[in-house]
Amino acid sequence: MTADYPSEEKLSRNENDLPPEFCHYRDEGCDLAASCLSCPYPQCVYEQPGGRQRWLKMMRNREIVRQFTREGKAIRELALMFGISTRTVQRALGKTLIKGERSENE
Repeated sequence: MTADYPSEEKLSRNENDLPPEFCHYRDEGCDLAASCLSCPYPQCVYEQPGGRQRWLKMMRNREIVRQFTREGKAIRELALMFGISTRTVQRALGKTLIKGERSENE
């Protein structure tokens, strides 16, 4: 059985309806990496639930915990630095510190 590929004439007329093997995609990357093929992350951030927003929040929370534990910054100071409420800082500390304690105990 041979594959029936479209002719050059058909390709030019129906460019919007090409099979994947005839399409050429540009690897434009995203704001986290210059190209998808050189991305440092094992899985695309945009393919995960919550996407970029969830990743940014996780990174922010890690930085809050780092500055709180290692640099001794106050909750109010962290809230002003990150432009969030003191309650949000407390929530980030609570979630992250509890996870850290669990992983150390296991």
